[in-house]
Amino acid sequence: MDFRIESDSIGDKKVPKEVYYGVQTLRGADNFKITGLRLNEEFIKSVVQIKKAAAITNLEIGELEVNIGKAIIKACDEVIAGKFNEDFIIDPIQGGAGTSINMNANEVIANRAIEILGYEKGNYRIVHPNDHVNMGQSTNDVIPTAGKITALRLVIKNLDKLKELSNAFSEKAEQFKDVIKMGRTQLQDAVPITLGQEFSAYSAVVKRDIARIQKAQDELKVVNIGGTAVGTGINADSRYVDRIVPRLSFVSGLNLKKADDLIDGTQNLDSFASLSATIKTCALNLSKIANDLRLMSSGPRTGLGEINLPAKQNGSSIMPGKVNPVIPEVINQIAFNIAGNDVAISMAVEAGQLELNAFEPVIFYNIFESIQTLTNGVDTFIKNCILDITANEEICSEYVNNSVGIVTALCPYIGYAESAKIAKMAIKSGESIKKVVLREGVLKEKELNSIINPLKMTKPGIVGK
Repeated sequence: MDFRIESDSIGDKKVPKEVYYGVQTLRGADNFKITGLRLNEEFIKSVVQIKKAAAITNLEIGELEVNIGKAIIKACDEVIAGKFNEDFIIDPIQGGAGTSINMNANEVIANRAIEILGYEKGNYRIVHPNDHVNMGQSTNDVIPTAGKITALRLVIKNLDKLKELSNAFSEKAEQFKDVIKMGRTQLQDAVPITLGQEFSAYSAVVKRDIARIQKAQDELKVVNIGGTAVGTGINADSRYVDRIVPRLSFVSGLNLKKADDLIDGTQNLDSFASLSATIKTCALNLSKIANDLRLMSSGPRTGLGEINLPAKQNGSSIMPGKVNPVIPEVINQIAFNIAGNDVAISMAVEAGQLELNAFEPVIFYNIFESIQTLTNGVDTFIKNCILDITANEEICSEYVNNSVGIVTALCPYIGYAESAKIAKMAIKSGESIKKVVLREGVLKEKELNSIINPLKMTKPGIVGK
């Protein structure tokens, strides 16, 4: 392998001649062999879009030579298109507040711009990673801004899937609106409910999650780019500071807003804590729904068996014919992982000190994973589970008719104590509520039939009146 020699403040280092990254990237790669994973590609794109917007702005104000600026912009476009993703070799979790990520981008762009201008990679007298590509910037405003842009893009996809899920639940609610089943509280028989009402509630909670995430999304649009090292804007031309956010909005296609206080925007990462909390809450809600589906579909002979989940794969390597609720199970596991990620994000957000939070890399690693796994999980939940759920109406009806829970409807007529007595007798004898009431002469059959009406029991009011 051929090498070129590059130097930084630490000293000289051999860099493979064909690569576009440089000495500072290589040091970061050597120091941080943590996850074994590469940077999120959307994050790479976001960082490089900032570099492009900065070059455009610095060209406009005359701070960057035209030929250098145009070469940087062209190089950025190529990186944004994914042409040099393999040259982003930094581990997502790293020390240095993301400096290694920032320099990885600066060096790749610089070396490609050098080639565009007709020179060999590593000739930083032509285009310098710090002086030209990083002009008017600092890791401390580039990386948090890139993190927000990336999260915004991932959230947009997530919201689309959540809306699709809410609609799928609504469709099932309509399909199951006349399926009467037994409602349960604390896993014990309660009062009748329709399967449609249950699925309508699932749609409602997802809509509420969507609203929460959208609110958190608005916070992410406020960025600190232009603040440079600590938010004071040192080394950034005032004209650049005024123009960079509008230019970045244009390049990224997002409606970004400069933080009212760039120092606050540099010190504090609470917007990521807010986003993580909403993603976690959504995941917990979906996990609860998944639990419900697993319970209602349990069986097929010795469980509840009220609904059928679509069979997606063999459930056992030893038990023939067994089919497991694998899609709800993966939703549960996604929720567990997201809850853990939220703890890590919360700790990292709290751990900032004075003018900077150095722990952005672990925040981004976890928040990106949370959003993407939730999005992918929702996608498989819709396609491989929700759309093809069917109801076992006869079983649902049988549970209602044989349940003691329907005795609740008698309370307005015979009182709580007498109703409880009837319930105990039915449980002990194994008889239906109706049979016990008639045997004991508590109510006449005609009146009893008007009261014990499961469909009417699923709506407000006193049944029979």
